[in-house]
Amino acid sequence: MPGTPPTRFVYLGPEGTFTEQALRTIPAAERGSRTPTRSVPEALDAVRAGDADAAVVPLENSIGGAVPVTLDELAEGAPLTITREIVLPVQFLLAARPGTTLADIRSVAAHPQASAQCRGWLRDNLPDAVVVDVLSNAAAAISAAEGQHDAAICAPIGATRHRLAVLADKIADHPDAVTRFVLVTRPGPPPPPSGDDVTSLAVYIAHDRVGALLAVLTEFAVRGVNLTRIESRPTGEALGRYVFFLDCTGHVADVRLGEALQGLRRVCADVRFLGSYPRHRWNTPAADQPVPPPAGLSDADYADAVAWLARLRAGELS
Repeated sequence: MPGTPPTRFVYLGPEGTFTEQALRTIPAAERGSRTPTRSVPEALDAVRAGDADAAVVPLENSIGGAVPVTLDELAEGAPLTITREIVLPVQFLLAARPGTTLADIRSVAAHPQASAQCRGWLRDNLPDAVVVDVLSNAAAAISAAEGQHDAAICAPIGATRHRLAVLADKIADHPDAVTRFVLVTRPGPPPPPSGDDVTSLAVYIAHDRVGALLAVLTEFAVRGVNLTRIESRPTGEALGRYVFFLDCTGHVADVRLGEALQGLRRVCADVRFLGSYPRHRWNTPAADQPVPPPAGLSDADYADAVAWLARLRAGELS
């Protein structure tokens, strides 16, 4: 589907989750079809099989860290490409059927990650309530709406969809927590450089070579490419064998990053390109400024060095 905007979207369901909320920030998804799936592998396999054009899945949370199943799925199987990232604030709220008060609540339905992120609020405000684990934030909202439990910790979209009354909002212990989602498609040309991009990679190092990881990091450092995330996952082959997931600033079309990728190709056992896409833009001006490269390592510096070498090869020594 290179060059064709996606119209058939799948996402980690069920309906009423943060993932659906992330999907609905994409204008094309509002006009296209949106189908929930039961798991991340199911969503990504639908894209691989051609049953969907794109999938939205969670990649990492600022409190809980990376989502291992998403990383594993991107590293293995038929290649897929990230074309967009969506970063959402994690805004948990306590919701219940209309007419319910805090004093009425004896049981609270919640996904384990949600209750873990609201542990302090629950302790201070509902110390005697029993927290019951459910499979998703949406399932928690459904449970409260159907009367199986007195209240639910859920996303705003879940409370709205199931007509629940909000008893308390912003109940997470870390008010600045966010979750990062990615839009994944079948391989094709990446979006054009925006001037502020992220490139994601899965890098397999030679496990029996001294300094193998240092060699990987050096390819970025000597070219002034900023690494914004590095995460390891076992390959499943044997103890001590890992794949490293890297996010770095820049686009595959950039000279500096292109040279770094060529270097990785030379020193690594394998490199899987996961995509170059625009970096999420925050509303805070300071947070929206990309980290500048060190002196001598900007794109302009590289262009000047290339032109200088061309003059030398042409016999122009001035």
